[in-house]
Amino acid sequence: MFKPSLVHHRHCKKHYRTFVPDTFDLLSWNVYKKNRTNAAFSTFIKTHFNYGPEFMLLQEAEFDPHTGCTLEAFSFEAAANLETGRGYYGVLTASQTVAKEAKAFLSTEKEMFVGTYKSLLLSTYLFEDGSELLLVNIHAINFRENSAYENEKQRLYDFLSAYPGAVVLAGDFNTWNSSRLQILLEITRSLGLTRVPFTREDAVKSFLGNHLDMIFYRGLSLLDHTVLNDGNISDHRPLLVSFGKEYD
Repeated sequence: MFKPSLVHHRHCKKHYRTFVPDTFDLLSWNVYKKNRTNAAFSTFIKTHFNYGPEFMLLQEAEFDPHTGCTLEAFSFEAAANLETGRGYYGVLTASQTVAKEAKAFLSTEKEMFVGTYKSLLLSTYLFEDGSELLLVNIHAINFRENSAYENEKQRLYDFLSAYPGAVVLAGDFNTWNSSRLQILLEITRSLGLTRVPFTREDAVKSFLGNHLDMIFYRGLSLLDHTVLNDGNISDHRPLLVSFGKEYD
């Protein structure tokens, strides 16, 4: 039960765009396993977006490689960290542009009490000029000591340090103490990533004043950012950002 039989999943049965638009919206949201069990999830997406944002990076998403994830207009790549009789759960990146490639990873550390891994997904997309966009969707280790958290963040650095192009790193980082937050900020700073400046007033999911959900970026222009009210579908609120491609 604690290690899924299949980690990387892909669902792409329709025709999707080949290239990412030069300006695009991206949603990051820990959906608390409600995307298939709560009908309000689909209603929320349809209410806020005519066709949905270009990308949705979901954490704690429920999905199935054959029937999808209740996001009919989207292709998706997913990294499972849990499998049950109902299906798979983990991080899922849904997109209106088909991914060039994607790689799924499990954490090297397990959660202390339940013995599950956490998942990480790296997916690459193309702009029309041939340059790449790397999306990193993460649900960080939670109930472990700070040293385990640091080990996982160093692994993230190793994945990204050699990548030269545009990057968006988003997810639930479980930065519930100042030491964890400092570890994350040092890693992202060394990678040249900028944090999207959500404030304390934005109602981002937090613990002891520390935001758990964050978005970082590089090689893009931040055009707008907001936190949406999801009507308590999840215990986390969705973060919505707009980016523009930077040209040399």
